Amino acid sequence: MTAPLPDPPSAALADLGPVLVANRGEIALRVFRACADLGLESIAVYSEADRDAPWLSAADAAYLLGPAPAAESYLNIARITEVIEQSGAGAVHPGYGFLSENADFARAMTESGVTWVGPPPASITAMGDKISAREAARAAECPLVPGMMEPTDDPEEVKAFAAEHGYPLIIKAAFGGGGRGMKVVRGDGDLLEALESAQREAVAAFGRGEVYVERYLARPRHIEIQILADTHGNTLYLGDRDCSTQRRHQKLIEEAPAPGLPDEVRAAMGASAVRVSEQVGYTGAGTCEYLYEDGDFYFLEMNTRLQVEHPVTEQVTGVDLVEWQLRVAAGEALPFTQDDVRLEGHSIEARINAENVGMGFVPSPGLITGWQAPSGPGVRVDGVGAAGWEIPRSYDSLIAKLITTGADREQARRRMIRALGELTIEGVPTTQDFFEVAFGHEDFIAGSTSTISVETEWDLSGIAAAPAPAAADDDDQATQPLVVEVGGKRLEVTVHGLAAVAGAPAAAKPKRRRGSTGGGQAVSGDDLAAPMQGTIVKTAVEDGEEVAEGDLVLVLEAMKMENAIKAHKAGSVSLRAAAGDVVNSGDVLATIVDT
Repeated sequence: MTAPLPDPPSAALADLGPVLVANRGEIALRVFRACADLGLESIAVYSEADRDAPWLSAADAAYLLGPAPAAESYLNIARITEVIEQSGAGAVHPGYGFLSENADFARAMTESGVTWVGPPPASITAMGDKISAREAARAAECPLVPGMMEPTDDPEEVKAFAAEHGYPLIIKAAFGGGGRGMKVVRGDGDLLEALESAQREAVAAFGRGEVYVERYLARPRHIEIQILADTHGNTLYLGDRDCSTQRRHQKLIEEAPAPGLPDEVRAAMGASAVRVSEQVGYTGAGTCEYLYEDGDFYFLEMNTRLQVEHPVTEQVTGVDLVEWQLRVAAGEALPFTQDDVRLEGHSIEARINAENVGMGFVPSPGLITGWQAPSGPGVRVDGVGAAGWEIPRSYDSLIAKLITTGADREQARRRMIRALGELTIEGVPTTQDFFEVAFGHEDFIAGSTSTISVETEWDLSGIAAAPAPAAADDDDQATQPLVVEVGGKRLEVTVHGLAAVAGAPAAAKPKRRRGSTGGGQAVSGDDLAAPMQGTIVKTAVEDGEEVAEGDLVLVLEAMKMENAIKAHKAGSVSLRAAAGDVVNSGDVLATIVDT
């Protein structure tokens, strides 16, 4: 970037007042840091599950929202509004996920008199609903994948679409993103279960269950265009990103710029993204996503928020996207033009998720017992990991992002391999195991990875299943750090000699639900065990029902993702868990006996 940026803080920025970050995890920490850089106060909110979260200490104040379930905390608009009034916040940054693309929340914030750090509610409405987003893209003359223009919950309508366009097809949550509520269907026999599962995930993650259907491309790449627009009529694109290395439609590796993309395609995608952004009156930072296959590209959706992978764009453009979200919200104009945008070098991001790769990327929340982040030239870590922190099972599995930047792609890749070697995370399995394979894979080195590579083309059999993560030790200690809330405001205190205090009650341990044994029972060859901690959301069979090997028995939700638990053998099923039960890794969910 050649144009100079104004020196912070400006008078307009100072007028924002304290910024409340209506989110959690690494994105909350990212915004706290941006606020600190600009001389702004930051206010955190948190759920009961995040009381001891390491990122809260980076904010100037923190307030309790409510219990662990997102619907009672991070999705609770009424409670967030109360905290805004209580804390004196002047602006609200939504991060990504949760309420970041909820037009009702954006509208409630603006109507309450605080500054909304995001696009206008009307833009969120137009692009947050993927159906209306497709309509806007068509009006802006953006190429589209064949798909429905109306949401549906009717399997017959989906079958009719399949009859016209053929399988495979993909079901998508109409009001979501981030891979939630997305299911690939390859035949009529899979359709009903996929539709129901997509709707359940969409309701759990976004509060709405509407879906739509598109043709599923055979081997596409996932390319994004970063948009930045102010309130003075300036809309720019800040290059592109490749996000093709995925599992379960969720990204694992992102990089900027996209390798091997023809210059004319980059320019056409960028112009397309600007057109559709202007079509809906977009302001702030946003991302237009495309599928690219055989020289053609198709508009997929627009994320009306900051993306998880925004750091790679920051690294190659020199533009601090969170800073500019705040500046645009304060009314500042962009001091540079499209001609000033220059990409320098190459940047790669690896998402460090608490997942057991050897068991199929199953979420594995638990206690982090050791944490050491890498450093050195070209290394950036956006993360919230810390020894002694127990990762909650109620939320996303992302705990950190490892970003490396070099003069070219090969240097960035080599630095990533070095940084991964320095990264130490103990106590929980992570995707670090996968990256040790991925960054040496011939497809990644060649820049030819597609969205289906990880799950259908790569051999990951050499990655062993990791042991189940440990749980936190609830025993009292002689010196006990405690978190207390006074009028809902979070305060950290240290109590000395808690265990020796006369009459002090022992810390209450959480009650276990039916089906939970707490230790991961030893299972027999007939037992079907839970691969992770989570909640049973569906039982697909009845007691005594006959199943074949591979038949669906239960659906387990963990860290906002559904996991199909299938029969490991043929026989008669005896269920040991029911819908609604909370189970631990290793708990017996069902017994299947030979008949």
